[in-house]
Amino acid sequence: MSSVNDALDKLKSKAKKENLAGMAKFGMSVDKRLGIPVPEMRKLAKELGKDHELALELWKTGIEEARIVASMIDIPVKLTEAQMEDWVKDFNSWDVCDQVCMNLFDKTPLAWKKVIDWSTREEEFVKRAAFALIACLAWHDKKAENEKFIELLPVIKQAATDERNFVRKAVNWALRHIGKRNLELNKAALQTAAEIQKIDSKAARWIASDAIRELESEAVRKKLS
Repeated sequence: MSSVNDALDKLKSKAKKENLAGMAKFGMSVDKRLGIPVPEMRKLAKELGKDHELALELWKTGIEEARIVASMIDIPVKLTEAQMEDWVKDFNSWDVCDQVCMNLFDKTPLAWKKVIDWSTREEEFVKRAAFALIACLAWHDKKAENEKFIELLPVIKQAATDERNFVRKAVNWALRHIGKRNLELNKAALQTAAEIQKIDSKAARWIASDAIRELESEAVRKKLS
């Protein structure tokens, strides 16, 4: 079992400060970042192994890469609603938000409840997390019934007027991923996109037209037929 100091030493040895300018250009926060690419973080997470206590300690450091590694080594069955709330409040960059949702949050049954809870929250990255989670569930939860995703379409529609870049992109991502799951959900997502397109909002029009373009594309049609 590694100590948090050992894990941080290993992380810091992989630091690539020259990457920070490029990351900032992509809208990532770089105040507490080491510039480490995701494949390097995955390698370290594999080396560290699953460790809930270490994940909690790494999260507390506030270093972006340490937090992403924490999401990779944490154990989903040990995840509590309180921990999810603690961590989501700390999100300050879209990539940390998405990685935590993808690596950890979407692997707990609590994810479905948190989608609803967070979808109306005011904080930009908490709200983004709701829709990143929908996208991840649509991608990873192979057993979920269509009905569970159909119930989330009004949640997506309700958030479609949020003009903030990191929210609208996640709302669009959620809609597209639902629509790429199977033919029934493709039809339901396209119907929701058509409703969103009629809303008098720049964000809503972009979310809808971008989703329609992908969900009606030949590549998606071919994959689903």
